[in-house]
Amino acid sequence: MIKAKKSLSQNFLIDKNICKKIIKQTHIKNKNILEIGPGYGFMTDIILENNPNKIILIEKDSNLVNILKKKYKNKNKVEVIEEDILKFNLKKYKDLILISNLPYNISTKIILYLFNFNLNIREMILMLQKEVALKFDYNLANMNKYKFMTKTVSNFERCFDVSRKVFIPKPKITSTVVKFKFINKKVDFDKANNFSKLIFKNIRKKIHNNLKIKLENNLLNKRISQLSIEDLFEIYDLF
Repeated sequence: MIKAKKSLSQNFLIDKNICKKIIKQTHIKNKNILEIGPGYGFMTDIILENNPNKIILIEKDSNLVNILKKKYKNKNKVEVIEEDILKFNLKKYKDLILISNLPYNISTKIILYLFNFNLNIREMILMLQKEVALKFDYNLANMNKYKFMTKTVSNFERCFDVSRKVFIPKPKITSTVVKFKFINKKVDFDKANNFSKLIFKNIRKKIHNNLKIKLENNLLNKRISQLSIEDLFEIYDLF
């Protein structure tokens, strides 16, 4: 029987067709896959069918870790690690494809943490609460720090929505599968974080008042709500 812990924001995906649709968003064969919060291994089983080079499972729930270790004890391709992803260092890995139905209560925090490993991860296919997916979509209006940081490290797309009916227990919201395709370049995160902290501090003020930049650029006389993502990066280049 499938049991979910409310404290860990667990909602287990149980629809095989949705799992297959998620996996079709990337290329699994001969790749190194990292799955966060695999639960009972429902998605893991389908990933294995697609012949990856290796699957690393990061699971925080010790009961599920024991179940996964027993389930995959004869699968050399599967490594089960009991760890909180927010404390896990990915620097020793390269070219990872990350797949996860993230816990909704900390999904934003996890994504921002994973941005720090943009040189270690090739792409991330994530299931998120729909409103969180929209918060990271820099193609939409109303810029925010999440859209800015997303564009700094990746190319982003929303792939498809998922009904709450395909989970146990059923969440109260619609989910969205998204893809972050990382740009393989070194990012100055201190600069990016400092810039976003200043420019989004007071969205009613004009840009030059937030950043204290005295240059001739018409964009600096606008407010953040008037900027596109391209405008935002033009200002960032001046910072």
